[in-house]
Amino acid sequence: MAQQKPQPATGSGILDAVPLFVVLLLAAHVLALVFWMYKLASEKQPPRRKTQ
Repeated sequence: MAQQKPQPATGSGILDAVPLFVVLLLAAHVLALVFWMYKLASEKQPPRRKTQ
């Protein structure tokens, strides 16, 4: 039978929080990208003048 070694308690809380931190960081970037695209799309464009 396989014996499981006990993991040291030092730093395990930080290592458990890393995936959550990565997901939150990714979500923040996605929200910022969506907000930037919305702002860019809703920006009023200056009227174009045709030069002849």
